[in-house]
Amino acid sequence: MANNSLDQLCANTIRTLAMDGVQKANSGHPGMPMGMADVAYVLWTKYLKHNPKNPNWADRDRFILSAGHGSMLIYSLLHLTGYEVSMDDLKNFRQMGSITPGHPEFGMTPGVETTTGPLGQGFATGVGFAMAENHLAAEFNSEDQKIVDHYTYAIVSDGDLMEGVSHEAASMAGHLGLGKMIYLYDSNQISIEGDTDIAFTEDVKKRFDGYNWHVTEIDGHDHAQIAKAIEEAQSVTDKPSLVVCKTKIGFGSPNKEGKEESHGAPLGVDEIRLTKEAYGMDPEKSFFVADEVSEVFKASIAKGAEAEASWKKKFEEYAAQNSEKATEFTSRMNRVIPEAMDDALPVFPADEKGLATRASSGKVIAALKDAVPALFGGSADLAPSTKTDLTGGGDYSKENPAGRIIHYGVREFGMSAAVNGMALHGGVIPFGATFFVFTDYMRPALRLAALMKAPSIFVMTHDSIGLGEDGPTHQPIEHLASIRAMPNVLVLRPGDANEVSQAWKAAIENANGPTVLVLTRQNIPTYERTEANAASLLAKGAYVFADSEKDTPDAILIGTGSELSLAVEAKAELKAKGVDARVVSMPSWELFEKQSAEYKESVLPKSVTNRVSVEAGSTFGWGKYVGSEGTSIGVDTFGESAPIEELYEHFGITTAKVVEAALS
Repeated sequence: MANNSLDQLCANTIRTLAMDGVQKANSGHPGMPMGMADVAYVLWTKYLKHNPKNPNWADRDRFILSAGHGSMLIYSLLHLTGYEVSMDDLKNFRQMGSITPGHPEFGMTPGVETTTGPLGQGFATGVGFAMAENHLAAEFNSEDQKIVDHYTYAIVSDGDLMEGVSHEAASMAGHLGLGKMIYLYDSNQISIEGDTDIAFTEDVKKRFDGYNWHVTEIDGHDHAQIAKAIEEAQSVTDKPSLVVCKTKIGFGSPNKEGKEESHGAPLGVDEIRLTKEAYGMDPEKSFFVADEVSEVFKASIAKGAEAEASWKKKFEEYAAQNSEKATEFTSRMNRVIPEAMDDALPVFPADEKGLATRASSGKVIAALKDAVPALFGGSADLAPSTKTDLTGGGDYSKENPAGRIIHYGVREFGMSAAVNGMALHGGVIPFGATFFVFTDYMRPALRLAALMKAPSIFVMTHDSIGLGEDGPTHQPIEHLASIRAMPNVLVLRPGDANEVSQAWKAAIENANGPTVLVLTRQNIPTYERTEANAASLLAKGAYVFADSEKDTPDAILIGTGSELSLAVEAKAELKAKGVDARVVSMPSWELFEKQSAEYKESVLPKSVTNRVSVEAGSTFGWGKYVGSEGTSIGVDTFGESAPIEELYEHFGITTAKVVEAALS
C-alpha cells in the first residue's frame, strides 16, 4: 500500500535533515534515522501526546530514543514539531556547546526525556517510566477521572536487544504487565560489523512472547501498517507491546541502503545528492523544509496545547472533588519534600552494642513511609538482607500497582535503570538496593544517573570485608574509591544509626544527582550526641566527632562507617599514652568538598600533619585528606573467607593499628 505523498514527503524531510546534519558535522549515524523516519513520523504526528510549548507537562507521553546513536532523528522531530530546537541547532550537531550533542542528553535538549547512547539503557530506563505511570495512576486516578494516563514509547534497535540489560528489563516489564509501554523495534538487521546474522540470530518474537509481551511484526515503511500496529498496541492493556518494524537502514540511498556503510558515518556529498533525487527532492537544498511539510508538523503545537488544556480542565474537576489528592499530586510532580520528613526521622538512643547500619536504615525507611508517601522502592531479591521493605506499603505488582514495595528480582542493572526512569518521570522518590559489591553490575546505570543529574537513590549494604564468611567474591574493596571517582555521585557511608537517619534525609533532598548509601552488615555502636557533634553535621560531609582538649590536636583520626568506632577507641588509647587526638567522622567526601575553605580548615587544620584515616576498603584517594605525612589504613588486596573478627585482625583494620600509626 502506497503512503500518502505528503506524508511521504514529511518522512523524507526527517531523513534529509538527519543526512545533512551528519554530513555537516562529518560525524554521526544517518542510517538509523533514515530507516525509522516513517515509524517516527506516524508516531509523533498522529499518536504521541505531547505539547512542544511545555515539554514538562505532567501527563505527556514519554518518548525514548533508546537507539541514541540515531540522535539526528529526535533532533529533527523536535525541530519540526515546534520545540525550542532551531535549524541552527541542527546545523551545530555534535559541536561544542550545542544542544544537539552526539547522543541525546537529558536536561540539555527540550523534549529529550533521558540520556541514551549506551545501548540497552534507554530500553531499561523506559521500564522505570512505565512503572511510575502505572503506580501513580493506581494511586491517584479515580474510577471516572484519570489524571495520570499516558504511554511510554521507545524506538529500540538490534543493538539494544543484544545488550543483557534489555533481557532484565523486558522480563521485569512483562512480569509487571506494563500495558502502557509500547516499543518500536527497528529491525534492520545491520550493525557496525555488518549483517546481524554474524552474531544475532535469535527469534525475537518468541523471546518477547516468552516475556509476556504483545508482539506484532510490520513493514516499517508502510504508514498504514505502522498506525494499525500502534493502535493495536494501545488496545492491549495487560502487557507491554513490541512492534517489530522491518526496515532498511539508510532507506532510499541508492548505494548504501541496507548496508553497514550507512550506519556510523556520513553518506558523503555525492550519495546525499543521489538520495535526495531518489526522494524527488531538490539535491541543491540542505537543511530544507518545504512549507507544506512545515504546516503538517506545526499542527503538533496546536494539538499539544489543546491536549494539555483538556488535561488541565480535567485536573481542575478532579481537584474540586479530591483537593488533598490533587495537592499531593502537584507537590510530588514538583518533587516538594514534605515538611513532616524531619519530624519523622528517628533519633536512636546511645547503645554500645548498636545496630548494623543496614538495620537502622530499615528503621528509617519504616519511619518515613507515611511521612514521605512518594518513597517507592525495594531490592534486587535481597530485602531480608538489605532491610529495604517499606513495611506496610504493600507489594507493587501487576495485581496491586498501588503497592510501594518493588521486587526487582536478581536484576541489578535493570533495577538501577528502572530507578533512573522513575526518578526522571517524577511523582515518586525511587530507590533500589543490593549488596555494595554488586555495584559492578549496576555501574553503567549509576553513571548515567550521575550524567543526567537524576535523583536516584541506591541502598548498598554489606559494605566491606565486614560481611565475613561469604568471602572475596562478595567483599567490596575498590568500590568506595571507584564510586567516589565518578562525577556527581553523592556517596554516604554513615558511622552510626543517627548518621544513617541524616543520610536518608540528605539522599531524599538531593535533587541533582544519584545518592549511594553504603551500609554495614555488622553491628556498630550508636553514640551519644551533643550540639557539638550532632548527627545533622553529616550534611557537611565531615565534622569533628570528638575533639582534643588542646587547641591544636596532636593527631587527627578520620573514620567512616564501621571504622568510626575504631577511631573513637584509638583516641582513648592514645590519650592514655599522652597523645591528644581529634576524631573526625567523614561520611561523605562529596559534601565535605562543597564546604567553605574556612570550614574545611576548622575540621582538618593544615598545621596538623599527623593524620590517620581508617576505612575497610581501598586506601586509594585518602592521600588528599591525610597528606604526605599521614597514614591510610585500609585494604588494598582482595578479601578472604573468615569470621569478621579474624578478617579485621588479618587485614590490620584494628584500633591497635590506628594507635600505632598515630604514634609513628
